[in-house]
Amino acid sequence: MATTNLKNKKEKYADNKLFSRITELDVYLFKQGKHYKLYEKLGSFQEKVNGIDGCYFSVWAPNGSYVSVICDCNYWDNSKDPMQARWDGSGIWEAFIPNAKKGMAYKYYIVNKDTGIAYEKFDPFSIAQETPPKTASLISSLDFKWSDKKWMNKRGSQKAFSIYEVHLGSWMKVPEEGNRFLTYIELADKLVNYVSEMGFTHVEFMPITEHPFYGSWGYQTTGYFAPTSRYGSPNDFAFLVNALHKADIGVILDWVPSHFPEDAFALNFYDGTHLYEHSDPRKGFHPDWKSSIFNYGRFEVRSFLISSAVFWLNKFHIDAIRVDAVASMLYLDYSRKEGEWIPNELGGNENLEAISFLKEFNEAVYTQFPDIHTIAEESTAWPGVSKPTSMGGLGFGMKWMMGWMHDTLEYFKLEPIHRKFHQNQITFSIHYAFTENFCLPLSHDEVVYGKKSLLEKMPGDDWQKFANLRLLYTYMYTHPGIKLIFMGGEFGQRTEWNHEKSLDWHLLQHQSHKGLQESLKDLNQIYKNTSALSENIFSSAGFEFLDISDTENSVVSYFRKAENKNDFVLVVLNFTPVVRENYILGVPLNIDYEEIYNSDNEKYWGSNVKNYTTINAIENPSHGKPYSLSLTLPPLAAIIISPKKKQLKSK
Repeated sequence: MATTNLKNKKEKYADNKLFSRITELDVYLFKQGKHYKLYEKLGSFQEKVNGIDGCYFSVWAPNGSYVSVICDCNYWDNSKDPMQARWDGSGIWEAFIPNAKKGMAYKYYIVNKDTGIAYEKFDPFSIAQETPPKTASLISSLDFKWSDKKWMNKRGSQKAFSIYEVHLGSWMKVPEEGNRFLTYIELADKLVNYVSEMGFTHVEFMPITEHPFYGSWGYQTTGYFAPTSRYGSPNDFAFLVNALHKADIGVILDWVPSHFPEDAFALNFYDGTHLYEHSDPRKGFHPDWKSSIFNYGRFEVRSFLISSAVFWLNKFHIDAIRVDAVASMLYLDYSRKEGEWIPNELGGNENLEAISFLKEFNEAVYTQFPDIHTIAEESTAWPGVSKPTSMGGLGFGMKWMMGWMHDTLEYFKLEPIHRKFHQNQITFSIHYAFTENFCLPLSHDEVVYGKKSLLEKMPGDDWQKFANLRLLYTYMYTHPGIKLIFMGGEFGQRTEWNHEKSLDWHLLQHQSHKGLQESLKDLNQIYKNTSALSENIFSSAGFEFLDISDTENSVVSYFRKAENKNDFVLVVLNFTPVVRENYILGVPLNIDYEEIYNSDNEKYWGSNVKNYTTINAIENPSHGKPYSLSLTLPPLAAIIISPKKKQLKSK
């Protein structure tokens, strides 16, 4: 009987001759949580039906008794264009509206079947929305002509990752025009040229997914398929990505599947029920951000979220997705007191549904895009975050190394005279550096809310502050793992980051700031062009401590090694403002060496204490090595020593 009723519904639905993009397979995959390209089925699409131009609309609202499209072309009259519920029980409603055109604003009018209460909601799958504070969706299409084939063909082979983290709205403004934002098109010129000149390999955009509250920095996302209209259209954003790729710069997108805001027009309580969010506030409400948490156990929600990630990778050629706040997803008791959370079925605090979702997300995107990366912003000791799911891991490609960031900044805040008592703090990260594929972040979170800018965290007078910061950056660039610096840090922004203001570009008129910027340029080039620094970044085979015992002088030295064991560099860090003459360190080969980087270089605003152009190895064993070097260590500085031309000397 049930099969007959379903057949009758299908025939009746077909008799209405309603145009549909959705097949029975689409519905099956959607309900199984396995439809990863929902953006091709749900949303608004310009179509020609029976010779008539118009727009096809489809929306998931299973608890609606009446759904209609309200829009510019029907004067927002909820009775003009009712949608039809599909016959298959999917909860999907469809409609075709003649003469609906690109650029038209629209929403869905949804009446809940149990309460009769009506809701006016945006389209969760719209690729364009009105500029906040307006909240309607816009009929739009992505028809950009890409010209980044060369980049796309080679991006999977890239080893060096030097990331410039950017908040598009505050990187640079136009003071002559009311301090307005730069557009995506303008950024495709100014930002691309700047990042290329600086030598970064990637940019990471803080969320550009549409968000109503600008002060959330994009982390309170509503439009999971829409680049924010604050800076232009979807095609304009594609233009920016294309320009970056043509300049050999990869694009990383911050993505937020951990929570979403409770704005009335958006996902929250979408059809008068907890459709996207978990209904129990102990699992569905985030106490820190006063936002809703997705119901990861609902298959249709999984399809929605994974489709969002695939959309950015597919339609916008994004090279990596950085998943925000993973720790908040993994733990049921995250930021909750006793009694405010529900244990899982095994009695533990792990969110088993979220864990399953994250694994499926990583499997899905890596299967379709094997040359991209996923990066977890995860702050706990959860094991195997960047291990394959086949090995019991979560399946991410990389993980932020929050412990390194915390220990490093705490150490650098110390006056140099006290650092000898805390040397373990600066060397401890190596003990776990190879347990995950780590990214070393000096991110936006470290320069807000009273934490001070990186420059102002440093102790001492102005010269020492800059010297310390150059030393910090050299330490980061020579430490295993990929690198990330937040905008402004590269030239020593003095004030904390303010999303309402442009970076203080005028500081570059000062030699101190310009010198710091030059040091970053050179570090980027050395990092990319030195195999010992860009290879083995996640392997213990690429690192060897030489001496961490000289606590009295606060000097640390180590080797970085390429895949070729004779291709290496020696890194020496002097964490005090005292010049060390005739400092002896062991080396494995009896060859000539040279100093390829010195953070105390005068062009960086340093004191220009250098080593000779050629440094001769001495047949004097030291530190367990058969030969040694006599070096001069500049104050509050780092030097990188490399074999010179790799030619062995005759004994």
